[in-house]
Amino acid sequence: MAEDIKNVNVEEEEDIITLEFDDDTAVDCYVMGTFELSGKEYIALAPEDGTDDVYIYGYKQISDDEFEINEIESEEEFDAAAAEFDAIMAEDAE
Repeated sequence: MAEDIKNVNVEEEEDIITLEFDDDTAVDCYVMGTFELSGKEYIALAPEDGTDDVYIYGYKQISDDEFEINEIESEEEFDAAAAEFDAIMAEDAE
């Protein structure tokens, strides 16, 4: 699971989110998409650093222009969300 998020900035034209962490590091991420599992929404983010990493967070749409992302607290929930994301990606690759 990732570090705690301190701040999130969105550049809507490019679907890029800047995550700022508690240790003052910042990572620009492409929004890969959102998905649902067991009645909860999640967002998948890919850092622009060229790695194959994917960050998965809880996602909640507040309004057309506003949303929030939250760290997934339990390891079991994170593992289930990661498995669902992997299944979606495998299905899309077919």
